[in-house]
Amino acid sequence: MSRDIRIKKGLDIKLVGGAEKTTKSSTLSSIYAVKPEDFHGIIPKLIAKEGAEVKAGEALFYSKGDERVLFPSPVSGKVVEIIRGARRKVLAMKIAADSNQEYKEFGTKDAAKMSAEEVKNHLFASGCWPFVKQRPYDVVANPNQAPKAIFVSGYASAPLAADLDYTLAGKEAELQAAITAVSKLTEGKVHVSVGANSNSPLSSLTGVELHKVSGPHPSGNVSTQIAKIDPINKGEVVWVITPQDLVIIGELLLTGKFNATRTVALTGSKFSKPQYVTAIAGATIADVTAKNLENDNTRIISGNVLSGKQVKEDEFLGYYDNQITAIPEGDDYEFFGWTKPVFNKISTSRALTFSWLNPKKKYDLNTNTNGEHRAFVVTGSYEDVFPLDIYPMQLLKAFMYKDLDEMEALGGYEIAPEDFALTEFICVSKQPHQNIIREGLDLMREELG
Repeated sequence: MSRDIRIKKGLDIKLVGGAEKTTKSSTLSSIYAVKPEDFHGIIPKLIAKEGAEVKAGEALFYSKGDERVLFPSPVSGKVVEIIRGARRKVLAMKIAADSNQEYKEFGTKDAAKMSAEEVKNHLFASGCWPFVKQRPYDVVANPNQAPKAIFVSGYASAPLAADLDYTLAGKEAELQAAITAVSKLTEGKVHVSVGANSNSPLSSLTGVELHKVSGPHPSGNVSTQIAKIDPINKGEVVWVITPQDLVIIGELLLTGKFNATRTVALTGSKFSKPQYVTAIAGATIADVTAKNLENDNTRIISGNVLSGKQVKEDEFLGYYDNQITAIPEGDDYEFFGWTKPVFNKISTSRALTFSWLNPKKKYDLNTNTNGEHRAFVVTGSYEDVFPLDIYPMQLLKAFMYKDLDEMEALGGYEIAPEDFALTEFICVSKQPHQNIIREGLDLMREELG
């Protein structure tokens, strides 16, 4: 039996360039990269050196905080370059892929017969532990803590997000194996959320509590679902795993191989044919988008337009990402700007904007923020798109002046940067909400643990 979660506050940003439901296999990239910055809060200690030969699934580095947490190579090949920044910080490890892929063998497992400790050790050894993230702080989970529940959001509501019903089709066996395994890591429930009208393979899983979600974005954000199902209090921890990562864990259990292949959505108006492609995590963007991208004054984003990261063609697909978005770069200025009636932009305000007249219209937006950074202006508009039981303006200010007591009291444990992507989008003050939240969460983690 499922429970319904209905969200009223939020905003659906409808853009042109949604992916057609056809999947193309991308060619194997010559170079892949694993970037430690994708695993926020991790300090890497290298295992593989330049020139080392590695198999897919073989560890490249481990976390300085817990040497059991390994980070594997997504492909077999040779480590050709370790890029370092200031103070020799490791920025990326590049691997030249073999033409014929070899996988490190981890052995098949029957998840139903494994103990919690065996599951944890198997995830450590295979490099799958980084797929488990935790709240509070939105970082790779601390294996020494016991989560009160595990959450899986199978409903993606972000602009142009991949249709998870489509990308997960046919993966029922992998999903069930992974759920059976990870459910042993908590004494609480495994909460799985799907769209109210979806036909998700997650709906047929056993051993989970199913929730059906409806409403505008950010109804698909896992923080929104946690707040409605089982809010986090001080001292409590929940773990979060995405469905696409569950597939990798499930395949590991069923085949004994670490296969980081994902179905990636190519979306946005700058793709000549928005569609799905299969690609391995860390692939070169140019190879994944080959012969499809109109790279003329284009912003390429690994992830969605609200919370993704800007990349160039010679950079790499993010470790957790299953979407690449390409939209026009907004590096020009409009004559008279917002002083005339505006019909081609989305706004929650009705002052000279008319998107509210046609809520189903799709827009070809660019990256122009249509304004400059300034001090916070109190408009009360954040609350209209923010469904959590939190005062967003007050929390942002507390995070800016770093008052730990207020950060705790106003709900700092319940949030992740992506929860403030919509308030950032509509912000008339052009404040970097997600950066403010990320820096504040890092401070809370450092000072409060």
